[in-house]
Formats: sequence, C-alpha cells, structure tokens
Amino acid sequence: MSLAVLLREGLAALGLDVPPATQIKLLDYLALLVKWNRTYNLTAIRDEREMVTQHLLDSLSVLSVLEKSALATRRWADVGSGAGLPGIPLAIVCPELSVTLIETVEKKSAFQRQVKIELGLGNVAVASTRVEDVPAATCDAVISRAFADLADFARLSGHLVVPGGKLYAMKGHVIPAELEGLPVEWQVSECLPLQVPGLDAQRHLIVIEKV
Repeated sequence: MSLAVLLREGLAALGLDVPPATQIKLLDYLALLVKWNRTYNLTAIRDEREMVTQHLLDSLSVLSVLEKSALATRRWADVGSGAGLPGIPLAIVCPELSVTLIETVEKKSAFQRQVKIELGLGNVAVASTRVEDVPAATCDAVISRAFADLADFARLSGHLVVPGGKLYAMKGHVIPAELEGLPVEWQVSECLPLQVPGLDAQRHLIVIEKV
C-alpha cells in the first residue's frame, strides 16, 4: 500500500473529508520531514509508513472529536511543537486556523520555517522561544503532545489563552494522579478518547479550562 493510499484510508477512518490537493500537501510535509530527519534527527520514527500513522493521522485525530466552533477562525498555539506536530498537519487541513508553533530548539524551528516557506503556509507562524516568553492572551487555544506532565503544561502555557480559552493535551494513558495535580485555577473539563487508524495504543485528548 502506497503512502497516499495509507493516508487516504486513514483520513476516511477518522471521518475527515480532506481534498486530494490537501492530502498531497500533507505528504509533501512528510517528505520534508524525512529529508531533514536524516541530518537533524527531528523524530525517532524513521519508517515513512509509521510517520503517516504516528505523526499525520495521530495529529489529525483530534479533529474527529473537536466541535467545529473550536476551530473556526481561531488562533491556536502548538507548544513544544518539535517537528511541527500536531500544529503543521492541523494548519494544512484547517486553513481557517492561525497556528503559532512554539519551539525552543533552533534546528526544529528552522525546519518549521522551511516547511512554512516550501508549502506556502500563510496561516503558520514560528516562535523560536520558550513558551514563558510568549505574550499573554494571544491564543484561543493551546495544544501539545509533547508535555509529559499536565501540571507543567497548564502552568507554563496557561497565560497564552484569552478568557474562556482552552488547553488541549494529547496523551496516551490517562493517569488519575496527573489529572488531580493541576494548578488550582485549572480543571479537566473533558477527557476524550482518540482512535488513530493503524495505531494499537491508547490515545486521549484532555481538555483543560480555567475554574
């Protein structure tokens, strides 16, 4: 099965109607990731088929559980974005989003800037800085799949969202003690199971809001 077919079938399994031209752009991003990964070690995953599943489809799986109102003309930040995941796939599939990729490692930010240029992603901004140094109240939502601890995610990223904004943490197993360890001003409002086609592992989207 080709990468294009693997991606197309995975998107269909997620219930996502993604135009063919957009699917091609997703694969163009993947090709750039493969190319840069040979030199800059952006991801431990080397197999392109696994990248489709564990990077593209995993990133886009949140779209199958989010309300459309959470996405329309919204300002999102992807904290600890790494190789641009999940921010770049989300920006490609949802051009109505304005996505800021926040990453402290310069080689990863350089890759993100190159992707932005080569794929013409006008709705993507790259911030090569610590999340603590990003101005407050600049986003409607913040997402991350890189923070190991929910409390740190809320503590370091919470200032970014406007009143009523939400934090979205992509996690594997849900650990009750971690949910209970959030700063007092934050609470978990939803814990949504994610189904990633081709991935035999637990995935969840944890939604965190101000009390």
